[in-house]
Amino acid sequence: MRHEAVSFAGVLERNWYLIKRYGWWELAFFVWSLANTLTIVFIAKGIKAAGGQIDVNRATTTLLIGAVIWSFLGLVFEFMTETVAWERWEGTIEYTFMAPLRRPVHLFGVGIFAVLYGVFRSAILFAVVALMFGLHMPDANFVAAAVVLAIASISFMGVGTMTSVLPLISPEKGAQLGFIAQGTLLVISGVYYPVSVLPGWMQWLSTISPATYALRGIRHAVLDGASITSLWGDIWPLIIIGVIAFPLGVWIFKQGEVYAKKHGKLKRSG
Repeated sequence: MRHEAVSFAGVLERNWYLIKRYGWWELAFFVWSLANTLTIVFIAKGIKAAGGQIDVNRATTTLLIGAVIWSFLGLVFEFMTETVAWERWEGTIEYTFMAPLRRPVHLFGVGIFAVLYGVFRSAILFAVVALMFGLHMPDANFVAAAVVLAIASISFMGVGTMTSVLPLISPEKGAQLGFIAQGTLLVISGVYYPVSVLPGWMQWLSTISPATYALRGIRHAVLDGASITSLWGDIWPLIIIGVIAFPLGVWIFKQGEVYAKKHGKLKRSG
């Protein structure tokens, strides 16, 4: 147990040093995320300016939550999908994958760091945009929203772990293929619009997307002040998806690792 704890802490520490090393890049990506979020949130203002009758504060907050959760999800996916790519960039892929480190501990450590860093980054993004637009959220239950996000994060880590195997088995285009899963979740999960506007078959797909329940639960908590108990309808699917997704993701990654070692793809050049 002590060995696992030390290994887990080592993964967290290593990722923190990588973030510090590329600090200016992280700042640049944050500015890009801010610009992207502002572009989305301004849609509500544009509808009002065009003569549409909407509750601008509610519509703006709804879009802001979607943009921030999408940014959070994108960051978690980026960390998980680029787990192998970062090792290749650093020239340490052979050492990491041959180290006495159990793969579930390795992947869980990367995922937890991504979630913690993502929450910190997303909180700043949410606060900055909310202040810029002067949004009022008197009924917001941020504790309930945080609980939903924490539970959803396990599911996000699981899906991200599944996609992280792609750069391992396809060094040339694997990372790009990982964005297919991310883009699919964007379309079917109701990030910027209600799931009810989707075609029937897409609505069915949305029921197996953790982002659907995370967005709905967080929006109810922030916009309507929903309590944790009243959000149970969105929480229990997230628990089930998380229990299935992360172990399945680890299993898929281990199969990909075996394949990569067998076919000589576990090297710096791919």
